[in-house]
Amino acid sequence: MAVQHTARRRTPARSPRSLALLGAALFGLVMASAPTPATAHGATMMPGSRTYLCYQDLVRSGHQMPSNPACAASVREDGTTGLYNWFAVLDSNGGGRTTGYIPDGKLCSGGDRGPFDFSSYNAARSDWPKTHLTSGANVQIKHSNWAHHPGRFDVYITKQGWSPNKALAWGDLEKINTVTNPPQSGSVGSESGHYYWNVQLPQRSGQHIMYIHWTRSDSQENFYSCSDVVFDGGNGNVTW
Repeated sequence: MAVQHTARRRTPARSPRSLALLGAALFGLVMASAPTPATAHGATMMPGSRTYLCYQDLVRSGHQMPSNPACAASVREDGTTGLYNWFAVLDSNGGGRTTGYIPDGKLCSGGDRGPFDFSSYNAARSDWPKTHLTSGANVQIKHSNWAHHPGRFDVYITKQGWSPNKALAWGDLEKINTVTNPPQSGSVGSESGHYYWNVQLPQRSGQHIMYIHWTRSDSQENFYSCSDVVFDGGNGNVTW
């Protein structure tokens, strides 16, 4: 009985040029499907917000576990993704709303409505990285402008007698400053870029939170920052 042999189709060899074109097409497909870097975000850099200083602590550790116990607890709970997006505590539909919209106890995460999980940064504890300030001093606020957008910044400080072991609520805050479209310095889209303006601090003692709410005027997107501060005669130095 004759044995039938099935002929194998020979795949034609590709030229170097066609291989290069194929590689370029595949690279373009991968890049198109990869998440793009955040471009419309910002957080307070001076005094450093919880997410910003915990990110700095992560970098100081060689991108391992932060040395600060509160930062380390957040990484164990939520991972490091939020820290690498420290400027992204946001709500795309915030629209300037505060009391009655963002629940008490969730101010530091902006109500948990953003693209990343920052819920652990609401933790009521006294060992977050702290910026040392002087009561009554005039200080320069620096707020990241990862992308430039017009809008208003409202600056709050917790009232005298507030305890860091209590979850932050709107009733704990006193508004001390509002500025619209402050000047900028550094490169937009980099860690060096920031808005800056001066704020006269009220009389305070002990540990507090500075809360900054950025309301964009060209969209409904809002950003939120909790910065732990200590009024002890300091001038912006940080305790990790």
